[in-house]
Amino acid sequence: ASLYENSTIYFADLVGFTAWSAKRTPEEVFQLLESLYSVFDDIATKRGVYKIETIGDCYVAATGLPEPQENHAVIMCKFATDCMHKFAILTANLADTLGEDTASLTMRIGIHSGKVTAGVLRGKKSRFQLF
Repeated sequence: ASLYENSTIYFADLVGFTAWSAKRTPEEVFQLLESLYSVFDDIATKRGVYKIETIGDCYVAATGLPEPQENHAVIMCKFATDCMHKFAILTANLADTLGEDTASLTMRIGIHSGKVTAGVLRGKKSRFQLF
């Protein structure tokens, strides 16, 4: 584990997702999430953002770690703006196949800059974790 003095963490979740998904098949839920996360992953790669994980409808990413980035907060804000823009387009396009209320979903984003401890927790499913 390491202390990263200058990093920015991004959390995004879908507002209305629980009610929306209750009316959908598992395949439809996965179609939405895979479509969104694929686009977000592409934006992350383009912007130099490190994807930490997804948990259900929550997407977690970071800048400034595991490699330092001087302008970590600016990079993350650009990433967030790109994701919001693509989210609106994608949910509007998916409304044709997943139902009109798909376009009513919104995304809530939280961003925080500061110190974070992070590292790989070893075990059966090792992965990079934030603390």
